[in-house]
Amino acid sequence: MPCTRPSKHLLNFIFPPKFQTARPHTTLTSSLLSHCASPQHLRQIHARFVLHGLHQNLTLSSQLVDSYFNLGLLNLSLQVFNSISNPNTLLYNTILKTLSKSGDYERTLKVYQNMVNQSMYPDEDSYPFVLKSCSCLLDVVIWKQIHGHVVKLGFDSFDDVGSALVELYSKFDGGSEDEQQVFEEMSGTDLKSSWNSLICEAFQSRKPQKSFQLFNLMRMESLVLDAGILINLLRSSVDLNSLEAGRVVHGVIVVNDLCRDLSVNTALLSMYSKFGSLEDARMLFEKMPVKDCVVWNIMMSAYSRNSYPKESLELLICMGKSGVRADLFTAIAAASSIARLKSIELGKQMHAHVLRNGLDYQVSVHNSLIDMYCECDCLTYAQKVFDLVKSKTVVTWSSIIKGYVRHDESLQALTLFSKMRFDGNKVDYVTVINILPACVNIGALEQVKYLHGYSMKFGLNSLSAVNTAILISYAKCGCIEMARKLFDEEKVASKDIITWNSMISACAKHGDWSQCFKLYTQMKQLNLQPDQITFLGLLTACINSGLVEEGREIFKEMKEFYGLKPSQEHYASMVNLLGRAGHISEARELVKNMPTKPDARVLGSLLSACKMHSETKLAELTAEKLITLEPNNAGNYVLLSNMYAAAGKWDDVARMRTFLRDRELRKTPGLSWIVIGRHVHEFCVADKSHPKTIDIYTTLEILELEIKEARKKSLEKLK
Repeated sequence: MPCTRPSKHLLNFIFPPKFQTARPHTTLTSSLLSHCASPQHLRQIHARFVLHGLHQNLTLSSQLVDSYFNLGLLNLSLQVFNSISNPNTLLYNTILKTLSKSGDYERTLKVYQNMVNQSMYPDEDSYPFVLKSCSCLLDVVIWKQIHGHVVKLGFDSFDDVGSALVELYSKFDGGSEDEQQVFEEMSGTDLKSSWNSLICEAFQSRKPQKSFQLFNLMRMESLVLDAGILINLLRSSVDLNSLEAGRVVHGVIVVNDLCRDLSVNTALLSMYSKFGSLEDARMLFEKMPVKDCVVWNIMMSAYSRNSYPKESLELLICMGKSGVRADLFTAIAAASSIARLKSIELGKQMHAHVLRNGLDYQVSVHNSLIDMYCECDCLTYAQKVFDLVKSKTVVTWSSIIKGYVRHDESLQALTLFSKMRFDGNKVDYVTVINILPACVNIGALEQVKYLHGYSMKFGLNSLSAVNTAILISYAKCGCIEMARKLFDEEKVASKDIITWNSMISACAKHGDWSQCFKLYTQMKQLNLQPDQITFLGLLTACINSGLVEEGREIFKEMKEFYGLKPSQEHYASMVNLLGRAGHISEARELVKNMPTKPDARVLGSLLSACKMHSETKLAELTAEKLITLEPNNAGNYVLLSNMYAAAGKWDDVARMRTFLRDRELRKTPGLSWIVIGRHVHEFCVADKSHPKTIDIYTTLEILELEIKEARKKSLEKLK
């Protein structure tokens, strides 16, 4: 027990009055020092040292140095050390430990150098602190000299010194041969902590390959691998993105009979789940003799993350039956699964369970609930949960903003974003990426510029994802020049396939087909493999520019040269391209010969082509299939009705309208927004309530004529 205050009687007993001949009780003095917990009382004891001539006692002085340091008085520790005329190795070791623990590594090495200069030989207790200081300073010359001292004095055979040495070498790249030599020279019998230290250091330094080099070295030396080492190796296999390496470690675990160790099994399960190897994970899960809450959570999250939400929730039920109490991570995993199922009823039940069991004390649970309600198309409940969160984090704000953007509530999303900034919350890269689509939806170019400037100011534009999102936003807001400037300013090495695809798609939507194909050529010259998104952008360019032959070549190149399987969207684009050009028969044959059944996008493109070229019979057949796929999509009925009207089939028009009325189906009118100054202007199809309606429609007619003229000139150039 630490003494709160040494009584005067106790001090007089330990330190007799000076006129008495009795010597102070040094054993009791040492005990008193080790239990003293007050700087004031320690100074009193120190004063008695001086009074009785004990201040040159090296053992007590060493303990006094340690005591002052333990009370946070490093300067007094140094004063005591400096007051000793002839310090011994014990005292030097104490001050080396003190300085090393305080983080004063340079002074630690200076004291060590002074110790050597005075011909005071360090011992096995000196070097762990000296080597630690070397590892923190990363001075190659000094630590190699000190390693030489260690070998010369024969202290490399001591486990503590050896552990410090391997930890030191682990801080430097390319030192594997030196590390191996250090281990070979260490003769201690228990080196597990040294190996574990080195492998752990490699894992924390994001050097998974180094971890496995050490692992192979251990196996060559026939050293026993303990649980700590194997757990770090499993984590390193994930960083290395090598399931095979993880399986090798699993085999070693079996050989070393560690299959019943809960921590090892948990690490194994985590490894398999992160690789998406659900069969291996489930097999291991079933064999585990003990399953705690962490194990259940890992398995649930694995199913949810790999699009098996039902299986994840089934595990939740089994978990409850097994008597394991759910925690907040269980709630987060369950909320993620419910979000994938889009089941509002299950979501409400889960929310009630969270409240009933007091799991809502962490903001991360609230964030998951917000995400869940947004995915379940219930923004009202998401907003209620958001309003209840007292300490909102940037993730909380990002979640609710993302939800509103996803449901085309762009104005509300931007309002929340403004409030987020007003409340002093720092915007991170996720928030920027989430809010940019809202700016695009209402044409808020100034807001895009603000976010671009903010990203540059706080270094968020160094992330490729942020740069690409800003590039796309500029392009969609009609500022293709700024998008291209961003693209050109980015270093070639930093441009990934997503960046190239974004620029190609931007040019395609702006009708600049020549730039699309130039970018595509540059991509190939850089040996960057195009993907399905690349070809989708190129096909869009062909559609907007009426390049039928080029579109055919691109579609063929995608399949035959790159071996990419066209998606439904690629087929829809080709049908659209052929249909617009009047190649209805070819479009129909393409749909007929598809390897899979056409979805609504493909059939919708064919139906639009039929309407454009008055192919009523084919339109009826296509519409029948489309209505089977989307029975509640009023747009399909309206499109067919318009075709009947154009063909003068008024009975069929009446039939379609009756059908829509009986099913209570209504086509959602198209809406668009644009921000001019600080005002948001909203437009609806055929709406004439805007105060400048006459000017707007007059301008639209002029634009339509100019577009037709531009298209005519473009086609003449192609011919």
